[in-house]
Amino acid sequence: MTLEALRAEVLEANLSLVRHGLVVGTFGNASGIDRDLGLVAIKPSGVDYNALQAGDLVITDLDGRVVEGELRPSSDLATHLALYKAFPGIGGVAHTHSRHATAWAQARREIPCFGTTHADYFRGAIPVTADMQDEEIATDYEKNTGLCIARRFAQIDPMTMPAVLVAGHAPFTWGGSPADASHNAFVLEEIAHLAFMTISIDSRANSITDSLRDKHFLRKHGSTAYYGQPK
Repeated sequence: MTLEALRAEVLEANLSLVRHGLVVGTFGNASGIDRDLGLVAIKPSGVDYNALQAGDLVITDLDGRVVEGELRPSSDLATHLALYKAFPGIGGVAHTHSRHATAWAQARREIPCFGTTHADYFRGAIPVTADMQDEEIATDYEKNTGLCIARRFAQIDPMTMPAVLVAGHAPFTWGGSPADASHNAFVLEEIAHLAFMTISIDSRANSITDSLRDKHFLRKHGSTAYYGQPK
């Protein structure tokens, strides 16, 4: 992949967040990585989405050194880089402050898998990180946010659970590409809203069974998937 193509993919992922109403103001960002080159493209910090162009995206290496670009990269860059290092199978990361998913993060509540809409994309409850310690917040906050996420996923496959709620903060999602990461952010917001509605109707609602959850997840993902058309 050329850097031009990577920039184009990441620009579209960022604009998709806007089209789906997942960002407010300049909150949120999406990035993508070229694993062969070891380079990441990410939205610049504080730039209005309405003015964002492919050439504005900042290219860095995995240590955060700017390789191309005149603007300052997103303040969340170090979180994205920590996730790329921790999850070698991913190709894109998205971060939003979408309303319902962020509310769950602020409540420090996992989003239960109440139905098959959820299970089509996420194989279980959406996990919440532990609260970050004062020293983690005071020094290298953004990097430590990524490390906090990675610790939460010590026993979770990030490819079957491409989302997390950072306690007191907001969601991060990822996927095989920037487009996948952005799409997962959209689906996460939808299932966060559905879960809120579900417990509003019945506070004692239960998650679906593991067998129903796995049936819906595995028919769309993995080697035995049969949903959609052959690639």
